[in-house]
Amino acid sequence: MPLKTRDDVRNVAIVAHVDHGKTTLVDKMLWQAGAFGERDTVETTGERVMDSGDLEREKGITILAKNTAIHYNGPSAKDAGQDQVVINIIDTPGHADFGGEVERGLSMVDGVVLLVDASEGPLPQTRFVLRKALTAKMPVILCINKVDRPDSRIEEVEEETYELFMDLLDDAEGNMDQLDFPVVYASAKNGIASTTRPGNGALPDGDSLEPLFKTILETIPAPAYDDEAPLQAHVTNLDSSNFLGRLALLRVRNGEISKGQQVTWCRHDGTQQKVKITELLMTFGLDREPAETAGPGDIIAVAGIPDITIGETLADAENPIPLPLIQVDEPAISMTIGTNTSPLAGKVRGSKVTARLVKDRLDRELIGNVSLRVLPTERPDAWEVQGRGELALAILVEQMRREGYELTVGKPQVVTKQVDGKVHEPVEALTIDTPEEYLGAITQILAARKGRMEQMTNHGTGWIRMEFKVPSRGLIGFRTEFLTETRGTGIAHHVFDGYEPWFGQIVTRLSGSMVADRTGPVTAYAMVNLQERGVLFVEPGTEVYEGMIVGENSRADDMDVNITKEKKLTNVRASSADNFEKVIPPRRLSLEQSLEFCREDECVEVTPEDVRIRKVVLNAGERARASARARNADKS
Repeated sequence: MPLKTRDDVRNVAIVAHVDHGKTTLVDKMLWQAGAFGERDTVETTGERVMDSGDLEREKGITILAKNTAIHYNGPSAKDAGQDQVVINIIDTPGHADFGGEVERGLSMVDGVVLLVDASEGPLPQTRFVLRKALTAKMPVILCINKVDRPDSRIEEVEEETYELFMDLLDDAEGNMDQLDFPVVYASAKNGIASTTRPGNGALPDGDSLEPLFKTILETIPAPAYDDEAPLQAHVTNLDSSNFLGRLALLRVRNGEISKGQQVTWCRHDGTQQKVKITELLMTFGLDREPAETAGPGDIIAVAGIPDITIGETLADAENPIPLPLIQVDEPAISMTIGTNTSPLAGKVRGSKVTARLVKDRLDRELIGNVSLRVLPTERPDAWEVQGRGELALAILVEQMRREGYELTVGKPQVVTKQVDGKVHEPVEALTIDTPEEYLGAITQILAARKGRMEQMTNHGTGWIRMEFKVPSRGLIGFRTEFLTETRGTGIAHHVFDGYEPWFGQIVTRLSGSMVADRTGPVTAYAMVNLQERGVLFVEPGTEVYEGMIVGENSRADDMDVNITKEKKLTNVRASSADNFEKVIPPRRLSLEQSLEFCREDECVEVTPEDVRIRKVVLNAGERARASARARNADKS
């Protein structure tokens, strides 16, 4: 029997590399479709309204995929014979570390709008999201954004994207019809789109996003369903409400679902349970409003099932047919997260320090984060947490810190796998854009990190683009060194590219650590004497303890220092000014920078107020004995 379609609904995901304008475009689509009130302004609602999390706004990136619904009644809806078309839009992250969110978002839609920067062109994450869309055999709309940039190169970027399609179609086993994709030229910041290619650096023709809306209605297929099939609704995301508890976000595939209806909850483990839908909500703009019923193609939220999780199915009560589970790529980076074991643990009022609280929080994260794994370790108060990348794990730790948890976080490691009896490690495709004068320095850095140059392009503007294959562990700590070498001008992006045989030893940090040898407050007098030996991380008055890292030694070996030493008092009056004036301001490390700085025998202490780096073994004598045992073991 042929499938039917709902012509009044479209489900589309906005996908792109980080900072190519996804969230800004969704903002303008909401404004032009009338999703805000008459009295709302950009000043009252804020920009990037889809980036609702504090960390998302601070870092300027999308971390979680989110959905909104535009009730579009413009000219293109009338042309399609509809008074109004509901366009459900999924705003996905652009950073490779949040690829699980992209995959989950794609499971909710029938097509994608691929945004590509008119100057930067396709980058590693562009390849990742496009491969996922082509594998799912989804139609793609290419939207070349930021065409009004002074350095835009629209025609070249369009050609590069076409070549990327050709390259990926074989790998993704896609349909060659997907090569026949429409192209829209846009300036999301100005809310203008056109199907006519403008000149480089010029705004598109027109004064609105109407050409983009029209292309979406013509290219993205309406949701198809079997009119005689029983209810099937896929859980694609989770949320919570202060009044309703856990909310399950679902894409209805077949059948209808209603408030108060009894359905079958098909779990991950294969068991089934009858449950009642106590509340049904549908999205209108940025708000969820109560609804009585929803049909095929609708994206809804339901309440009344406390333990439901992503990938499960709500099916017909009498004829339950579960849908396939959502599959995501395996994690590539891991770190150990445990309770705070430093001498300063529990000093912050209201902090959460017990193993039970930390484990409960990690378990809660698993519910909504499809790309995360939490595994036990030899210690009962520490767990191995695996994720897509260093940033994704650092974001989790930062969220827990802000919620009042105290943690000990180990150095990020790669997740290896056995292939034909040999150890294989994850490899990243790294793309670098940099001024020409830094070519030699960057090549040298990446050669030491076992990087392999695949391609180099000179755009003739004084900038070059280099593409490398680098083991994932070679990129741990790379960003800080890269920005230092390029004076902050270089741009680097990377995405997971598979597994290759173990590359061998990589030395990523040539300097040693300055380690405090006793407990007490830092003194300016001690800092003046030590700052010539390296870079300090602490300031006068900071409380330190034995084994805490207080600075970076300019030499390769570690150095135990007394940073609490006080100036001896005498009855001779000093003729010079106070030494405090000579103290060089310390280098303050963020959480990400602290994790990058760590060596294998070091870890990061995270509290709601401070981030400190410390040795895993705090006592200097025990560290020396452990080092001697390791050397003897190597000799034997």
